[in-house]
Amino acid sequence: MPKTIFITGASTGLGRATALLFAEQGWNVIATMRTPANGADLAAHSNITVLALDVTNPEQIKSTVAQALAQADVDVVFNNAGYGLAGPLEGMTDAQMVRQIDTNLLGVMRVTQAFLLHLRVKGSGVIVTTTSIGGLVTFPMNSAYHATKWALEGWSESLAFELKRFGITVKTVSPGGITTDFANRSLDMATHEAYAEDLQKTWAVFSDPTRETGRSTADQIAAVVWEAVTDGKEKLRYVAGADAQALYVQRLQVGDEAFRAGIRQNFLGD
Repeated sequence: MPKTIFITGASTGLGRATALLFAEQGWNVIATMRTPANGADLAAHSNITVLALDVTNPEQIKSTVAQALAQADVDVVFNNAGYGLAGPLEGMTDAQMVRQIDTNLLGVMRVTQAFLLHLRVKGSGVIVTTTSIGGLVTFPMNSAYHATKWALEGWSESLAFELKRFGITVKTVSPGGITTDFANRSLDMATHEAYAEDLQKTWAVFSDPTRETGRSTADQIAAVVWEAVTDGKEKLRYVAGADAQALYVQRLQVGDEAFRAGIRQNFLGD
């Protein structure tokens, strides 16, 4: 009997690559996205069902999860939907902050919660959440984004304790840069004149073409999701991509303060 994975944010990038990988491996895939028309090519695949889901809509989460469970015995939940809010905190509107937390954090918590009764009664399951290397280290001008990603890492680590006795494992995949259009498609910006110089310096580093060489493809990160789902380990954290792994190892080796000093020098020049 083929297993089933439920994926949020599956229309593009990592979500789409993961949907295709699991389908090609014979899994049933329930690929969700805000606009199902964007997943027409996925829906054409015999193993993929496309459903509408906006993770900021609690009522739609309940109805879509119910629809998914009526169709399939879901084994894996892959929380992938998310986007970035960049810029100085002082320049962020309340609406920007609420939307960032609602999408990246509360959306994940609500989708997961909606599946817990099913997985608990089933006595097995895997919950995987896309966090980011930005959930393990920080960069300037990304405080709201980091707030959500660090929160997801802590939430996942704690949740793993409470679900273990029910046969449910919890994992995070923390990618570095992915060669998708995330920065253009999934980035919201805040500005403030007092921070213009530092914002310009930070953006110049992120925009440096040489950074592209260290990035992973969506397919490469999808392979890490596959590993996390299928390796049978209770391992919590999967740091994905050579750039992310190098950064995380560096932080652990040199310590928090030395690492922070290096980031400040690299991005802000002081």
